[in-house]
Amino acid sequence: MNAQRGVLLALIAGLLVLSVQLVQPYLSFIIGALLLAYVLAPLQSRLEDRLGPTAAAGLLVAAATLALLVPFTVLVITVAGETVTIARQLAGGDPLAQLDGPEAWLEARFAGEVDLAAELGSRLEGLAETVLGTAPDLVAALTHISVGLGLSAFLLFYLLRDGDRLLGWLRRMTPLPDPVQTRLYDRVDNMTRAVLLGHVLVAIIQGAIAGVGLLVVGVPNVLFWTVVMILLALLPFIGTFLVWGPAALYLLSTGETLTGVLLIGYGTVVVGVSDEYLRPLIVDRYAEISPAVIVVGVIGGLSAFGVMGLFIGPIIVGALKATIEVFDEEYDQL
Repeated sequence: MNAQRGVLLALIAGLLVLSVQLVQPYLSFIIGALLLAYVLAPLQSRLEDRLGPTAAAGLLVAAATLALLVPFTVLVITVAGETVTIARQLAGGDPLAQLDGPEAWLEARFAGEVDLAAELGSRLEGLAETVLGTAPDLVAALTHISVGLGLSAFLLFYLLRDGDRLLGWLRRMTPLPDPVQTRLYDRVDNMTRAVLLGHVLVAIIQGAIAGVGLLVVGVPNVLFWTVVMILLALLPFIGTFLVWGPAALYLLSTGETLTGVLLIGYGTVVVGVSDEYLRPLIVDRYAEISPAVIVVGVIGGLSAFGVMGLFIGPIIVGALKATIEVFDEEYDQL
């Protein structure tokens, strides 16, 4: 390697390090824009023939913003209202009488005096003090989120409009034969589709099914807990059990034995089977990879990238698997 080439490679490495530092604070928003662009790419291709690339991308960005922002705003307002209702019920007078049953059950089991109302009151007071103490940090976080969302919309527009040129540039810059690149991209495409369908769609279905169970047994604030279960369903192993499990124990402790047993059976059989059946079916069909590998990607991605790691983690692990397989298949031709 001559001196000129070494200087150029060093310059590229230095600029790459600086570029990573530039995007690091908004990495989750950038990943979100990439995934959304992947989802909307087929619609972009169809609309380009009628409207042109720029108009089609602008229309899709506007539609995606409204489709995500309006339901999210309504959902936040509704969930916030139900959260306030729950807090008032816990802090009020008469509703705390609902805790008499669980208190008696705990006192009988542990042979000691239990005051759940006082404990909940102290916890809520501590939570309120913590929230007030972190108000400046909350404002900074909201500002960061606002800038990140604007960046996501801006990036999404250019990814949709210039996505084909970007892929063409990547193919030209990658020192691999076209057949190898095509096979590699196809496998990563299958993996990405499997992650999006196998986690987002299944989480929504599973959370909704669990919410129906809570509605049938008469658990209050069903919409709030359904949203919580949809989010928890993105996590492996625990999922919706963190909501319907305590709800069933509460029903049992208040003397509603039949209702509690029915909720346990419903959660174990119906909700559990929906996860065990739908997720492997979708993942195995598109990704051709063990669900255990997906779980490793989800947990590792969550730790490394935050919330967006739930999606990007399995894609990274799957891309590694696809790259190793392509290398093994094309070893003699490289």
